[in-house]
Amino acid sequence: MTIPESQGGGDATPAAAFDVPFDAIIVGGSYAGLSAATQLARARRRVLVVDGGQRRNRYASHSHGFLTQDGSGTAAIAAEGKAQLLAYATVTWLDGMAVQAAVSSAGEGYDVTLADGMRVRGRRLVLATGVIDELPPVDGLAERWGRSVFHCPYCHGYELEQGAIGVLATGPLSMHHALMLPDWGTVTFFLNGAFEPDGAQLEQLATRGVTVVRAPVARIAGVADVVMQDGSRHAMAGLFVATRTRLASSLAGELGCALEEGAMGPFVRTDEQKASSVPGVFCCGDAGRMAGSVAFAVADGAMAGVAAHRSLMFGLTPAA
Repeated sequence: MTIPESQGGGDATPAAAFDVPFDAIIVGGSYAGLSAATQLARARRRVLVVDGGQRRNRYASHSHGFLTQDGSGTAAIAAEGKAQLLAYATVTWLDGMAVQAAVSSAGEGYDVTLADGMRVRGRRLVLATGVIDELPPVDGLAERWGRSVFHCPYCHGYELEQGAIGVLATGPLSMHHALMLPDWGTVTFFLNGAFEPDGAQLEQLATRGVTVVRAPVARIAGVADVVMQDGSRHAMAGLFVATRTRLASSLAGELGCALEEGAMGPFVRTDEQKASSVPGVFCCGDAGRMAGSVAFAVADGAMAGVAAHRSLMFGLTPAA
């Protein structure tokens, strides 16, 4: 059995505390999970957070566009949120990976099994498990992810100081990037054989002042320089890539939650209160929306936490 890191106030949690079902189990302790857990904790509900420590934005040093935290460290925001959450006496935190979830054999709620075999039970389950970004196989790209290679212009575009910005095509979604980014700098669209704009799209790109480069890309060097196979080099202040995403956890699928296919990849279908298609299971953050940011994740988590609490008081509503 894994020994819990802490309970509210920082004290060690006795193993006996796990014999009684929690009101809610939150799987994922990043921004969405922390936000959901905070709402439930403030309602004085017994909450367990299970976290594997793999924030999606762990590669980025700073977060932007989140009210009162613009420019703060990504890890610092998460650490402060965790510290504030653990001040509530009804919260328990487990460091570990949740690998299985199923309807509880004891009745209402769900059993969650961790990688070390420990099993915990909650009346409600909130999945804040996030997604994983899959980058195209271009040499030098992954090493710069979150530092000078980005996905979200709203999160990272301003800091490029209206400089030279590259868009590396991965498919049709990259056209959206190429048309957006001239508001942040001078844009070069590297097609790299992944996408070919039609006539109307080429007119749109020209209207926005976007330069189109069709030659194949060899690697990314320097800060975010795009080196072509012919040896020519395009110096960029930053490079944007539309990643393909996949769910970071299999729990939603195991539980039978309905999925939707978004522009970037699959996500869990939820209603406006972040309820999934499975009664008593809520989903928030990047795993439960087509695209996200820290601000969106926190808002999603707050809604999921409130909705989970309301369902504990008033019963479950029809699933999404």
